[in-house]
Amino acid sequence: MSLHRLLEAHRRWMAAALREAEQAFDEGEVPVGAVIVKDGRIVGRGHNRVEQLNDPTAHAEMLAITAACSTLNTKYLNGCTLYVTLEPCPMCAGAMVWARLDRVVFGAFDEKAGAASTLYNILQDPRLNHRVEVISGIEADRAAALLQQFFRQRRTE
Repeated sequence: MSLHRLLEAHRRWMAAALREAEQAFDEGEVPVGAVIVKDGRIVGRGHNRVEQLNDPTAHAEMLAITAACSTLNTKYLNGCTLYVTLEPCPMCAGAMVWARLDRVVFGAFDEKAGAASTLYNILQDPRLNHRVEVISGIEADRAAALLQQFFRQRRTE
């Protein structure tokens, strides 16, 4: 696949993750969305539901991983790519390693909790049993703008 077509595919799947993030925004959650793709189709999706579920683990990525494992009837997500609007935190990055995802594509960098390159690089730590390919910055401006809008709105409330 050419680089142009690959980038186009990443943007298309990230658009689906952004729709999930917009749904989180509409529900009053921090607007992060994720989808998991295998063989050209979405097998899992999620958006932050921490407030709704009173569950600090209800991050978009965790919910998408759970959904994909259920869809595929497996605990391992070999051959899958996770698209997420914000760089994963340490908890989510750890789950991605344990799930054996092939790749993570993320939008905006997270300077406070990023564990895919910014603060840590859990996904590619050679001390762990699996490494996940990381592609960063896909639709980063759109993802960051949504987060900024959410927090700006929160500060005025």
